Amino acid sequence: MHTELSAPSPWLVRWSHLIPAQASVLDLACGTGRHMQWLQSQGCSVLGVDRDEAALHIAQQFGEIVCADVENTAWPLANHQFDAVVVFNYLWRPTWPHMLACLKPNGVLIYETFASGNESVGKPSRPDFLLNRAELLQRCTDLRVVAYEDVFLTSPDRYVQRIVAVKSNSHLERFAGSGL
Repeated sequence: MHTELSAPSPWLVRWSHLIPAQASVLDLACGTGRHMQWLQSQGCSVLGVDRDEAALHIAQQFGEIVCADVENTAWPLANHQFDAVVVFNYLWRPTWPHMLACLKPNGVLIYETFASGNESVGKPSRPDFLLNRAELLQRCTDLRVVAYEDVFLTSPDRYVQRIVAVKSNSHLERFAGSGL
């Protein structure tokens, strides 16, 4: 029995064409699986990670799940590789190296979360959970950035940063076409 969840983020829908057909996708902090559900409907094989067992009970119908508190335990996916990693409304800075290491060459990162300024309109409001100015760009210096926004969105009001980036097949790819 499939549960109908809220619509996926427009950012994911807009950039999903970069995710290969039948891709393996990690949905970090997947919650009840709204993005898992949508990615599965697009033909992807999805692994969702979250610490909320009740939410994962719903998410399990859309793919494989791993119940893990990535903020307080070892990274549970050390030997896994994915064609894409998606993260929405979640920020825990210590996971970044692990998350990026999970991306296969040419893997796609689609990330959107709350940014500085959000404390003026709602939660989260703690700086630990808000991206600093241009932080996503700084965290993706080893990736090829396809799209980036630092914006205020309405309905509900929120400040977000979002990025789409691709892990280069090799470090030389960055210089392709530059004459070097």
